[in-house]
Amino acid sequence: MAEIGKVGVVGCGLMGHGIAQVAAEAGYEVAVREVDDATLQKGLGKIEKQLARAVEKGRAEQADADAVRARIRGSTDYADLAECDLVIEAITEDLQLKLDMWREVDGIVKSEAHFATNTSSLPVVDQAVAEFTGSLGKLAVPTRDTAGFVVNRLLVPFLLDGMRAYEEGVGSIAEIDEAMKAGAGHPMGPLTLSDFVGLDTLGSICDVMFEEFREKRFAQPPILRKMLAAGWYGRKSGMGFYDYSGDAPVENPGVARS
Repeated sequence: MAEIGKVGVVGCGLMGHGIAQVAAEAGYEVAVREVDDATLQKGLGKIEKQLARAVEKGRAEQADADAVRARIRGSTDYADLAECDLVIEAITEDLQLKLDMWREVDGIVKSEAHFATNTSSLPVVDQAVAEFTGSLGKLAVPTRDTAGFVVNRLLVPFLLDGMRAYEEGVGSIAEIDEAMKAGAGHPMGPLTLSDFVGLDTLGSICDVMFEEFREKRFAQPPILRKMLAAGWYGRKSGMGFYDYSGDAPVENPGVARS
């Protein structure tokens, strides 16, 4: 793989801002592109908050955090990706949307640039970025090219079973989450994690995987469909299994069992 000097990231949401930060921390110049300035500034603000927290906890020096932030440039124009050696997309799990984005980027970047996707469920073939992943201090795990790969093949049914357990009255939202944190050692329970990922993102992943495997365990449960119809997407919308409008999340009383 040719030497990478500048990295482009398309999308500055949950995954995109994290990718941009990790790349900048590894010493790469980073260009981040978003659809509008408000979304861009929100993502950049999260990076700044995480860097400030690292300094506060003694994990980084202020000068180093400032240098990381200075290596990240935000934009709403694809043209600012023109000089990137590697472009990583981190947008919505919609294949057509991703293809349209790649067509536009392909007409802008230099011919020798590499493309990579952060997809969590859509199949891909090219593994040429494994070396770059290693340079970030991250682990690339080779898997068979299949929808969901390893993590979401196992994680998605777990999250959906958490929803089904709530639907069936096994426990309250908080009880289900606390049981899995205490009993399985998970940092987040399935319903908290679903809110964190984004219920709309999770719904899209479910649809891709159900289309691929036709297995009931990947089908959206009724409660998820109802919440999406209500516009409850989790943390990003302020309402999901939990209500995030206050100082601390509380159970959303509007989440009705079937």
